[in-house]
Amino acid sequence: MNVSLAKDLSVYQLVMGVQAPPKPLSLSPATLLSLVRAQIDLLIEQQIAATLWLKLPPEKIWQSELARYQSSVGASSLIYTCQIDESEKREDEGAGEVGEENTPLSSSSPSSSLSPLYPHHVPVHISPDSQMRRENFLMVLSPQFCSLILAHRPLKKHKNKTTSGKVNTNKNQPLLIINSLEGRIIQQVLNGIKQAITPESSPIPIDFTCPTVPQGALMNQLFAKQLLRQDEINRQIIAVRTTKLQQQNQELQNKEQLKDEYLKNVCQELRTPLTHMKTALSLLNSPNLKPPQRQRYLHMLNTQCDQQNSLITGLLELVQLERNLEGTALESVRLSEIVPGVVSTYQPLAQEKGIMLAYTVPTELPSIWCVSGGLRQIVINLLHNSIKFTPNGGEVWVRARIQGNYVQLEFRDTGIGIAESEIPKIFDRFYRVRTAANEDYGGAGLGLTIVQQLLVRSGGSISVKSKLYEGSTFTVQLPSVGDTPKAIAIENQ
Repeated sequence: MNVSLAKDLSVYQLVMGVQAPPKPLSLSPATLLSLVRAQIDLLIEQQIAATLWLKLPPEKIWQSELARYQSSVGASSLIYTCQIDESEKREDEGAGEVGEENTPLSSSSPSSSLSPLYPHHVPVHISPDSQMRRENFLMVLSPQFCSLILAHRPLKKHKNKTTSGKVNTNKNQPLLIINSLEGRIIQQVLNGIKQAITPESSPIPIDFTCPTVPQGALMNQLFAKQLLRQDEINRQIIAVRTTKLQQQNQELQNKEQLKDEYLKNVCQELRTPLTHMKTALSLLNSPNLKPPQRQRYLHMLNTQCDQQNSLITGLLELVQLERNLEGTALESVRLSEIVPGVVSTYQPLAQEKGIMLAYTVPTELPSIWCVSGGLRQIVINLLHNSIKFTPNGGEVWVRARIQGNYVQLEFRDTGIGIAESEIPKIFDRFYRVRTAANEDYGGAGLGLTIVQQLLVRSGGSISVKSKLYEGSTFTVQLPSVGDTPKAIAIENQ
């Protein structure tokens, strides 16, 4: 059966055109859902076989109500479903979940999902330009009971326009809802639909006269069910909000706990050098101190001052980085412009330790995306670690090459290596590698944390391969220009 309605039909205008029209109430989609559910409850309880005219959102939460009704009442009911072609899209239409208070109405109902659900339904086609695109309604017609639930989403224009010149609309505004049991109003809508059926449509029996006065007992039952359904939906909304608030509260507690743990670690790390310095100062006051001992304690003071300075500098750097990183722009930079300069800076230190330091960075490599100034910092931290943890006479290589849509930068050394059980910890704040003899190599233990933060923002990744006493390989991948940076993936292998 082919049924179409004229595009100038508006159920809302039909209702507002009657004498002394009902006053629309500004309500939420959740209230609309409670009204629909209450009427379906009444129809099922009283086993009222009615003719339904409707246009409802396509979400399952709405369609399940109609399926519930027809499965209970059976073949004696008939449903006329007004629908807009899915292929037609309009910028002022909205769709979304119904449970949220400010969720807009959907403007179309897919016929493909209705046919198997409702074998006694008749699709009624609406033009994409129809005034009904901003309306949803449910009209119940039976000798025992007639009703109309109507929701209209008014078009609210904003002053600002898009780049195409079209006016934006507010999709998250309340709905104008009318809920009526008056026969004169329902008859007006039915007559308007009858007149709006296009001449080329298949003929449908639409001769029906609404009772002027609804049955009092049915009205009382309906009002009671509306209250129950509204209370049920309100409790669901409160439960959802409570869950969200609990999650937010838990997240805040977790952040506070992490902050407390972080401050605790900071205090412990800062206290250790101070303890050593205090010990050295007390020993220097000994009257029987020999010159070699005095020299050793002075060296201890100097070393611990450097450690304290390294910790404070690293902490300030990390705090500044975490505070500003989110808003820092990515820049296009070439590895050949950064890596050689950093390597040449570390050549004197490598020569002092007898370490062979070399790099291979082809000039034809494409540019990469990285946080502004971040590539230099990444190279400095990783190269510094490679040299620091490589014994005298060792080797350190820096190599770069293309790897798919990324440029790969590899730092390989013949240093002390990292135990397999320790690899997952190396990106933690204040973590410092120690040998089996518990030798402390100094530093703030923040270099790899800073590298990780920079890569998170740049959309790169870092992987680690290491064997104890054989060496380590840190491999950084950064997206080449032309590829969209992605979130970091840290791989410890």
